[in-house]
Amino acid sequence: MVTTLPAKEITLHELTDKFGLKLIENDHFFREWQDNLPEITEAEKQRLDRVKASYYNLVAYPPLLENTVKMVVLSPLLDLAGFYLSPFRIRSEKSIEISLEDEGVIIRGQIDVLAVYDQFWVVVIESKQAAFSLEVGRAQLLTYMLANPHPHRPTYGLILNGSSFRFLKLVKGETSHYAVSRLFDLFNPDNDLYQVLGVLKHLGELATIPK
Repeated sequence: MVTTLPAKEITLHELTDKFGLKLIENDHFFREWQDNLPEITEAEKQRLDRVKASYYNLVAYPPLLENTVKMVVLSPLLDLAGFYLSPFRIRSEKSIEISLEDEGVIIRGQIDVLAVYDQFWVVVIESKQAAFSLEVGRAQLLTYMLANPHPHRPTYGLILNGSSFRFLKLVKGETSHYAVSRLFDLFNPDNDLYQVLGVLKHLGELATIPK
């Protein structure tokens, strides 16, 4: 008998147990969120300052739901990162399915936002409403990343709830390894959206390098 599970119900323990997933805390494993980030222009900084101000205004009137987070915070970031322009494509509510044939388990879900370059996944994005901790969605995002049909390339993910952002990197193998970036947060001094945009731009650059 085949059992079907929704991705949002999977736990980190189950991913570790069933998929051999392992967290790597070696600083050298995930340098893409730190090294060689492109400069952010003054015009981009002004736009991101406006996004931050918009979020501050909206969060004063809860609840701030997931779709609002996408519209107010995520959409401007994707635009400035160039993911709405060729050669990239954005896919929303992308359905995925991964199976454990020996256990008769199928896991299904829908990626909130997927940026694609030439059929290859650039970044997998999971958005939560403002009241949710990012840890609520970590296992769900990793499940989507494990479904990447191009396992010979690292998969990058971003999880956000409007004010907080964290990037993930996954390398699939007999034991799949993943690592996380530091937490970027709009309530930190200055504007952490500058760094978030820099990482998104850098991931786009990495995707277009011939392999």
